Amino acid sequence: MRHTVSEVVLKNGIKGLFIHIPDASVMTFEINFRAGEYLVSKEKWETPHLMEHVLLGANQLIPKARAFQAEFEKNGAYGNASTGSYDIIYEAECADFEWNRILVLLLTAITKPLFLEEEFTAEFGNVREELSARSNNHFRHLSLALREAYGFKVLTDQERLKLMDNVTLSDIKRHYEATHTTKNLRFVIAGNISPERKNEIQTYLNNIELPTGESRTPLPDEKPHGLKKPLCIQNETVKNLYFYLDTFLARRMRDAETDALNLINSMLTETLYSRILGTAREKGLVYSMSSGVSQTKNSTNWWFGAQVMMKNATPLFEIMRGELEAVFAGEVLEADIAAAKQYALGKFQRSGQTVGGTANGYSTRYFFDGNIDDYYKIPQRIEAINKDIVIKTSKAMFKDQVWGLGMLGSANDKDIQALHELLKPLW
Repeated sequence: MRHTVSEVVLKNGIKGLFIHIPDASVMTFEINFRAGEYLVSKEKWETPHLMEHVLLGANQLIPKARAFQAEFEKNGAYGNASTGSYDIIYEAECADFEWNRILVLLLTAITKPLFLEEEFTAEFGNVREELSARSNNHFRHLSLALREAYGFKVLTDQERLKLMDNVTLSDIKRHYEATHTTKNLRFVIAGNISPERKNEIQTYLNNIELPTGESRTPLPDEKPHGLKKPLCIQNETVKNLYFYLDTFLARRMRDAETDALNLINSMLTETLYSRILGTAREKGLVYSMSSGVSQTKNSTNWWFGAQVMMKNATPLFEIMRGELEAVFAGEVLEADIAAAKQYALGKFQRSGQTVGGTANGYSTRYFFDGNIDDYYKIPQRIEAINKDIVIKTSKAMFKDQVWGLGMLGSANDKDIQALHELLKPLW
């Protein structure tokens, strides 16, 4: 969607982006605090998550959670929140005609929660149900277990369930007071934001009733370490094999490198004609496969994952190793690069079809490090990718020899070790 972006820094330390989309019929709000689980002890791990649940409940304006939600949603507005290792994000989307009402309700919930004992008890049960449901997701279980093994500040849902009883209402009140400050707040607001509307929103945020605080809370200094042997979660009820393969570069990549790595990643697994997934599908080895690129403060991660029948695991791993070695050797056709660019351009253009999609294109990076991507230069960045940087960047992801393989299922130790040894030469 056609839009313009402006950043503001308010007198109370709040920073954020206004994304003006002329003629938009909805408004979206994303309000971020660096307030995730890395800021609490392991024993109190569920504090931020429970706090987020209780906060969007009873408040000084509407002192009952169900009544607040009924008022919030009566014209079809959407509101939610999410807690991660680093951040808590409160979000809302509403029709343009009620943007003012929804913003006031959202800010009231954030700034004037009552933290009632009865709602804490209810949400404690809801969070327990949420974690129990998540713990049945084998991919999620394996992914979190691996990230914990690499040294990142995460816990599996199974561990979190065991630790929940340690958290009290007093804990969530203290966490709220420590993290919900104006200097720790970042926002992205998108919609038809006229100059008058922008000034009105800034007035709301300048007058927000939160303490100033000291600064934006810094991200943790996490440095992943490799695994000497595969991580294996035995589950005799799972007859096929879930796996994740990770490799890390011990620094954050520059944008041009990330663009190149995302391009080769799509060439390997993102389509049914890709080099790994397409080949494996032709041979009837695997139904689907995923891979992706992510970054933390101090590292870049390239991962591959799938579930596969044990009899097909070895030939699938052979395809993975062969295709990656072919890339390292420069066996990438210019025609393949050109086709991947077209795919990336189309994917990029599809991502910005809605107000929310456009806002999300900015918020993830902005909340992480304050960087404002130039949306209109992304096609140029895609076009600038060439074969040399694709090969160089792919090889760089394996040079630090920080990697690991995780598996979940009923495979025996001998088979697991054989698969590990098959991939080991990539490093």
